[in-house]
Amino acid sequence: MSLSERLRHLDVSLPAYHPRVAGTLVRMVGLTLEAVGLNVKVGDRCLVERQGADDVEAEVVGFDQHRIFLMPIEQVDGLQGGARVWPLSGSAHVPVGNALLGRVVDGTGRPLDRFGPLHGAQEGQLQGRYINPLHRMPIREPLDVGIKAINAMLTVGRGQRIGLFAGSGVGKSVLLGMMTRFTTADVVVVGLIGERGREVKEFIDEILGEEGLKRAVVVASPADDSPLMRLRAAMYCTAVAEYFRDQGLNVLLLMDSLTRYAQAQREIALAVGEPPATKGYPPSVFNKLPRLVERTGNGDEGGGSITAFYTVLSEGDDMQDPIADASRAILDGHIVLSRKLAEEGHYPAIDVEASVSRVMPQIVSQEWLQQAQLIKQLMSHYRQNQDLVSVGAYQAGSDQLLDAAIDRLPHIKAMLRQGLHEGFSLADSQQQLTGLFMANGGQ
Repeated sequence: MSLSERLRHLDVSLPAYHPRVAGTLVRMVGLTLEAVGLNVKVGDRCLVERQGADDVEAEVVGFDQHRIFLMPIEQVDGLQGGARVWPLSGSAHVPVGNALLGRVVDGTGRPLDRFGPLHGAQEGQLQGRYINPLHRMPIREPLDVGIKAINAMLTVGRGQRIGLFAGSGVGKSVLLGMMTRFTTADVVVVGLIGERGREVKEFIDEILGEEGLKRAVVVASPADDSPLMRLRAAMYCTAVAEYFRDQGLNVLLLMDSLTRYAQAQREIALAVGEPPATKGYPPSVFNKLPRLVERTGNGDEGGGSITAFYTVLSEGDDMQDPIADASRAILDGHIVLSRKLAEEGHYPAIDVEASVSRVMPQIVSQEWLQQAQLIKQLMSHYRQNQDLVSVGAYQAGSDQLLDAAIDRLPHIKAMLRQGLHEGFSLADSQQQLTGLFMANGGQ
């Protein structure tokens, strides 16, 4: 592909290409390119010459005096010292709009599916726009996600940002797919960041399905993509969600995972020499997380909303992982998936005792809130005395609360279970919660 064709593909006007100001590639260490002779800023884009293949787009991620550090977004095979580096003017534009509905694209907006080019897409900015926190619409309405354990016990509000904390193999991808199919949100945007390529196809074909894909946009950047591409993919799916929010729609953003986003930033930061801080994560990682998350939520008064679920990987089920700990601080609640429940065949494996929705008190009735709190109390009290009950050492009648917990635990577990192809509305979920108190005269 010629340079002119390459620039047109990158949506860069030809006057932005200035051969007389081209720099020179002098060094490549790991994934980092070093160039001299360029007058560019951090965040600017460049095009690096590659013999016998397409030129490589790269982004300026740092500098040291006159030496510029670049991170490529694609494979860098074939690069050699002395290659020319051209700066590209203008910020990166990405396709957004209704043309993306039902499509699967990569971190730059290029289609990955079999449906050909995007037609009628509009241009959006990767960085998004700043929203004054005092102008944001408050969270006052619940969002039906179709999962009765969440609807009833951890009610989510429109515009809430919530974390889905889980180790590997406990059903987080299945839960995301169920929410995609059963939610009442107008549009669903799914970001698959840093996942295995096999899992990307499985999620789209088997978990999301044809019906779920119709009103969804999927942005996929698998694990073998460069760290910069994974970083861009997370920003891109957020930009797509922002576009639909600005059109007044209620958007459900599902990003799997926030941990892979943080790991991509860690790779970039360590490559340019930033010192590690907390368990190998440089400070820039903890600066990037809130900047990404704060782009979601409610828009201006009278506008749309982005309700965001971010999966957070807990390595070895360690909830004190630095990314998990930082995420809890910047999100509006967390849902914990339990490996123990998954091993018992309890799906979705939501540990309601360890989970919390911080906006639930503002969006449900006082009676509803009290019922959910009492269910948690019963489950917690039973767990604390489970050994006594199991060995037969507990005498019925000596603890009224434990008696109620023993009596209702099978009904509580049944209410919290849900089949893969079952959807429960907010009203149905509340009705089942209330039904737990109608039996045996209530508590």
